[in-house]
Amino acid sequence: MSTTTPEEVRRVACVGAGVIGGGWVAHFLARGYDVTAWDPAPGAEQRLRRLVDAAWPALERIGLADGASRERLTVAATLEEAVADAQFVQESAPEKLELKRDLLTRLDAAAPAGVVIASSTSGYPMTDMQTGAANPGRLVVGHPFNPPYLIPLVEVVGGERTDADAVTWASRFYEVAGKSVITMRSEVPGFIANRLQEALWREALHMVANGEATVREIDASITEGPGLRWAFMGPMLTFALAGGEGGMAHTLDHFGPSLKSPWTRLEAPELDRKLYDAVVRGCEEAADGRTVADLVAERDQGVIDVLRATGRLPREATATATAIERSTK
Repeated sequence: MSTTTPEEVRRVACVGAGVIGGGWVAHFLARGYDVTAWDPAPGAEQRLRRLVDAAWPALERIGLADGASRERLTVAATLEEAVADAQFVQESAPEKLELKRDLLTRLDAAAPAGVVIASSTSGYPMTDMQTGAANPGRLVVGHPFNPPYLIPLVEVVGGERTDADAVTWASRFYEVAGKSVITMRSEVPGFIANRLQEALWREALHMVANGEATVREIDASITEGPGLRWAFMGPMLTFALAGGEGGMAHTLDHFGPSLKSPWTRLEAPELDRKLYDAVVRGCEEAADGRTVADLVAERDQGVIDVLRATGRLPREATATATAIERSTK
């Protein structure tokens, strides 16, 4: 594995410079790295530089790292040139399996020995993509969310032939580079967040197709409802709070039978004792010692903050909101 530690990385290569790849370029530049990019598409360099320029004001607002500069971007003429002295490689080619396989094989052949190569794939398991590489142990998935320069999450997972050290190294590198990292224990189709997004997306399409809700109503149902909570507290703890002082156990006791009700067109899992215990235990672990009252206060303050940030808290509510804020401290 790489002799360069994640903290020592200074030079990053971004292969593929579309929306996701370009977002990665902007992120790494904002974090003070030297970035070399390559994309074979006609006009790719001009589009990439426009994307970085468009992202830069937002990056300035959230704060640039020391030494951050758009001048540290180099666009290479060839893939080999792009990765010749890279200390980390981020691949962001289109979602076509054969293309990914061929590209990762080429990157493995061209990148310096031991350098970790990560794919931005949004759905393919690394096991299926690393088949042609001579050194598959250094290939990992580093799945971001759009735009990568603003959304913190990166899901990291290896394939069957990936070295565990490569996964550990990549996870730490992303953390050093300012990301919020989930290091997955095993490959899951679509990873974690996309699986959840896909479930919501499918239900939305069902409702539109059946004339049950409009696109506007579906979007409003999230932005004016659970999306406000999900911005700071995920669905599991949110449902745990629905059980009041009884927590998730009470929620499952009360709402468990409705899993078989026709609320969804996705087949529900069987709520057996194993699943029941795993969900309750997971919520207790996620609460990390916080009481229900603590979590309620955190949730309420978070909603106030989100409403203020999105301009949906009326001016006349400011005094009331301030009083609520003080009462939770």
